[in-house]
Amino acid sequence: MVTWLRKNLFRSVGDSITTIVIGSLAIWVLYRFLRFVFVTGRWEIVRTNLSLFITGSWPEDELWRVVVAIVAVSFMAGLIAGFIARQRREEVPDDAEPGRPWLLDILSRTWPLLLTVLLLLSLAQTVGPWLLAVGSLAAFAAGRFIGPLLPRRSGAALVVAALVVGLSAVWLLVAGVEFDSWGGLLLNLFLAAISIALCFPLGVLLALGRRSQFPILRTMSTSYIELFRGVPLIALLLMANVALGFFIPTDLAPGKVVRAIVILVLFTSAYVAEIVRGGLQSVPIGQIEAGRALGLSPVSVTRLIVLPQALRNVIPALVGQFISLFKDTTLAGAAMGLTDLLAGPQASTAQPAFRGQGLIAETLVFVLLIFWAGSYTMSNESQRLEARLGVGER
Repeated sequence: MVTWLRKNLFRSVGDSITTIVIGSLAIWVLYRFLRFVFVTGRWEIVRTNLSLFITGSWPEDELWRVVVAIVAVSFMAGLIAGFIARQRREEVPDDAEPGRPWLLDILSRTWPLLLTVLLLLSLAQTVGPWLLAVGSLAAFAAGRFIGPLLPRRSGAALVVAALVVGLSAVWLLVAGVEFDSWGGLLLNLFLAAISIALCFPLGVLLALGRRSQFPILRTMSTSYIELFRGVPLIALLLMANVALGFFIPTDLAPGKVVRAIVILVLFTSAYVAEIVRGGLQSVPIGQIEAGRALGLSPVSVTRLIVLPQALRNVIPALVGQFISLFKDTTLAGAAMGLTDLLAGPQASTAQPAFRGQGLIAETLVFVLLIFWAGSYTMSNESQRLEARLGVGER
């Protein structure tokens, strides 16, 4: 430890001074932040408006739909996790971690997210959120137990089942409350999940189209990518919210949430396409020629040789773009006038009980914590996937 400190932090007089100054500043900032969180912060505004931050203006008599959707998704997530874990143990037994409980593994990987959930539960004023947390954990554990028992060739069926469960959950929520009435963290998560699921395949197709040998397809893909990469996202969202009515009759125009999803998908897919194109260019030409020499068709070469390596090489950049998309959902809320998570501070401090008390800092720190937990978990899982696939190794 002493050797590491001397080598990295106190190698010279200048390094020592820099370390002391920056270290002291970091300790002071951390102290002020922790003092604000645990001593001086007035968190009653968050406790009182917790439902506003999480579900917006969702009707209380329809909250059971959210509960059912979360429990169903938790069970499906556990089922997939158990199936993947069994596949890994069978295919790469040396890579497994014998004796380490799966629950401990999940805790070590998602601790910021779990701490955030515990914080939300501690702020809850009713027993409902606690029952939801216990039910979701039980559903995940049940799926995690059943997953390893599924046949080895159930991968495609699981993908189909996941799509069915996801679409059924969305239908269940929309059947009770229309999209434009959604709000809070629920809206941000929905926008991010749907947009990521749609922009990734579209971005891959655009990247392949930009490298296509057909001039028309290549020109169209290039024009699309450069157009959406050259326009600010907030401008596209404002145009979709304001200018769309000049071209489409009001009764035919989609709702604000649907418009936001379309814009987020169109915008992010252009960046995903450039990321994937960089991965495609990183695949050695010799492997493509080897695939052709074996008699594989161009489609088979792309599907079996090029794309797997290209996507593996750009995992860090892809996850970074998805994290950016998750945070950009707040722009959709601001441009479309939706009450998303970031709109919660303004709505809560405008209430008569909290007006003029300067509580905006507490609400913003609460929002910051939730976005940090989600982004950190995505980044951590990305690093774990990179290590498993050996990204950056030869």
